[in-house]
Amino acid sequence: MGNTESYPKGCSLAAFVKTKRREQGWTQVQLADYAGVGLRFVRELEQGKPSLRLDKVNQVLDLFSACMGPVPIDRSIYADGAYAEREKG
Repeated sequence: MGNTESYPKGCSLAAFVKTKRREQGWTQVQLADYAGVGLRFVRELEQGKPSLRLDKVNQVLDLFSACMGPVPIDRSIYADGAYAEREKG
């Protein structure tokens, strides 16, 4: 649907959704209607609310041929031992 190269690794979900919505020329009201979610949900999503229902997030993302799911983590970034210490608690 769009060029995902413009969304670097670490791009926030809020920024992704807002950008994709604007690329389509949709208002928040239209996005909510097309996705079958409430306007309040779309606003909270685009504002970066830290806790949202995953099923509703995926309803919105489906419009942009995307979804949320498990993503492998590159553990090599903790090569200095910090990862091991974090895992211990």
